[in-house]
Amino acid sequence: MSNKKTVAIIYGGKSVEHKISINSAKNVYEFLDKNSFDTILIYISTEGKWYLKETVDADFKEENELFLILNPQQKGFFHVSSGKKLNPDIVFPVLHGTDGEDGSVQGMLEAIEMPFIGTGVLGSSISMNKLYSKKLMDAAGIPVSKYIFFHYHDRKSISFQEVKEKLNLPFMAKAANLGSSVGVHKISSEEKFDSALEDIFNFDKTVIFEEFVEGRELECAVIGNSSPEATLPGEIIVSSNHEFYTYEAKYLDPEAAKLQIPAVVDDAISERIQELSIQSYVTLACEDFARVDLFLKPNGDILINEINTIPGFTNSSMFPMMWKEKGLEFTPLLTKLIELAFEKHESKQRLSNNFNG
Repeated sequence: MSNKKTVAIIYGGKSVEHKISINSAKNVYEFLDKNSFDTILIYISTEGKWYLKETVDADFKEENELFLILNPQQKGFFHVSSGKKLNPDIVFPVLHGTDGEDGSVQGMLEAIEMPFIGTGVLGSSISMNKLYSKKLMDAAGIPVSKYIFFHYHDRKSISFQEVKEKLNLPFMAKAANLGSSVGVHKISSEEKFDSALEDIFNFDKTVIFEEFVEGRELECAVIGNSSPEATLPGEIIVSSNHEFYTYEAKYLDPEAAKLQIPAVVDDAISERIQELSIQSYVTLACEDFARVDLFLKPNGDILINEINTIPGFTNSSMFPMMWKEKGLEFTPLLTKLIELAFEKHESKQRLSNNFNG
């Protein structure tokens, strides 16, 4: 009798980062230890329908549609055409962006008491929102860049001059709840302002303007729960052909960026980056794993930019590469994340839901 656990890898999703999720899931599936784990592949279409898969891609057949079983005692998925129930031991949501990284799927899994890898509802929703994550980190004394924000219902009162006066030129305009540099614009003149706003409000209801930070773009990977640990920082050196680390630079132009792992920085700065990364991770209630993005200014100041609770696992992704530099290869890294997730779930199970006052 096999003692292997079954991991359901969920990927795709109703997100502008749909394609990135597929690429990440391919690597997770490939590098998962097949001697220790069986896998179930579940694809979420751009329309939000769930399908059982045999390979990691975007093709699907309607007869392979799945439904979630909303019963904690029989938690799993119902395969429509065969009438079979699929009961994974744990779920790995390899989902980036909206409806995957923002706590939505995590809340659904928590409601049916299904163990899953990654940060829960609270940390996911906070970390995904650039506005509220900045507010919390700022309150905790963690250095962040200067920013202002507006909601969609304020759009008629948003003034280029007001933003310019508060943040100077150039400044960054971002959708509050997207990743992979989707909905991110560098504003150097008023001519770009209105089109940037239109693009951002096409994806999100909140726009956040940030000061443009002249500095190096660094990242730090963190794993753990009660005692999180961080890697040495890595650096993204963006080609002069790109104004910043855009979506195109990340995923479409293989010559756009050079990854330096570890980053060439003084030991004191490296230690400070690790400290701030762990502090940010804890402040935003992250669990199991995350990637912290930050800036290193020429004067040595460090600013935390954002946290990604489901960082990429593609061939060009920094998270697995930074752990590899520390000696943790892709396969044992995935095993470590699964172990942490089971420990997290067991810790939550000890809490009582009954109160007889």
